[in-house]
Amino acid sequence: MTMTNLLGVLGIASLAGAFLAQSQPSPVPAFEVASIKVSKSADFRQLSMKYLPGGRFVTTDYPLLLIIAEAYSVPFQGARLTGVPDWARANAYDIEAKADPAGLPAGLSPEARKARMRLMLQKLLVDRFHLVMRRENKEMPVYAMVVPKGGLKLQKSTIDPKDCPDDLAATSNTPASNTAPCHALRGGQGRGLHGQAVSMSDLALALENFADRPVVNQTGVEGLYAIDTTPWLPVRATAAPGAKAEDGSDLATMPSLFTVFAGLGIKLESQKAVVEILTVEHIERPTEN
Repeated sequence: MTMTNLLGVLGIASLAGAFLAQSQPSPVPAFEVASIKVSKSADFRQLSMKYLPGGRFVTTDYPLLLIIAEAYSVPFQGARLTGVPDWARANAYDIEAKADPAGLPAGLSPEARKARMRLMLQKLLVDRFHLVMRRENKEMPVYAMVVPKGGLKLQKSTIDPKDCPDDLAATSNTPASNTAPCHALRGGQGRGLHGQAVSMSDLALALENFADRPVVNQTGVEGLYAIDTTPWLPVRATAAPGAKAEDGSDLATMPSLFTVFAGLGIKLESQKAVVEILTVEHIERPTEN
């Protein structure tokens, strides 16, 4: 073989190797170790989910439905997560897991690290609960969250994104309060929504839990904001005479979801859009360890 032919063969081999390297899918990040136990607590106040320093992920008395919603970053109720069996809604789990350090490179922002840990949580659900999830895109009615001509009326957060702590509690999927100041909302329609440093995407995800259709963030607004709303009447609900909200106020005088957020410079506009629907096709109770 001539030198020219040899170089040609080596060149082809190098290109083939590069192509194969690029075509190989990146390995899915996974927890290095994980303990899963059925929760024995009946105290709803103990419910918590936390992403902690060192790649630790911990849940206490956390319903499997909410764990699935957190893993896939979708509302725990509404149209975008379907097929969850009754036992997975009722059963709560205590999970302690630790990420493989190689799966969390140094220098990741708290939110980027959390996104990678969500992928680890998805793999944990597949490996230990034998979850089979089907994804499909579907056009359907949504509420587009937009800023009207009057402008946004929320106050910028006093917390700079770079100062957000490494220990993040669960996002707005969680119906109970949590203590993390960044990307965390507490409350709901009966108590109002409250958060110290949330993005418009955080808010859209939270609102979808209380709306009758998916909520899509189309504000174009970046950054973190403080939010503190009054309670609102459930969508498509009418108040019986004398009915009271969680805070003791009269339901008959309570504003609608649309009125509350219009006062904050956020309009929920009826549109049609393509959204991703997740369907649980199979899931099993895990073997405890």
